[in-house]
Amino acid sequence: QVQLVESGGGLVQAGGSLRLSCAASGRFFSINEMGWYRQAPGKQRELVAVITTSGGSGSTNYADSVKGRFTISRDNGKNTVYLQMNSLKPEDTAVYSCYAHLIGSAYWGQGTQVTVSS
Repeated sequence: QVQLVESGGGLVQAGGSLRLSCAASGRFFSINEMGWYRQAPGKQRELVAVITTSGGSGSTNYADSVKGRFTISRDNGKNTVYLQMNSLKPEDTAVYSCYAHLIGSAYWGQGTQVTVSS
């Protein structure tokens, strides 16, 4: 079992920044990939950012809507990933949920609300 605990959401004005954290705990050997989805009311869930967490590459991938503004990073020693969100826009308002992919299984956090006011 893997537990994911997210933190860092909140209310921010347009143009501001927030940093989300997602810490994984529990019994597991290795997490292959972690990332963030978001879902706004009335919209489909969107994959925001992904980072590989096993091995040394730490390759990343981003949704086009956040490229150049969001940065995903990892601290493997703490089993934690971060999402630095800069130049936030009202359309970034959503519930952001962290996930972790292990071999043969996936886990989700409860989500954290990010609200960007205009």
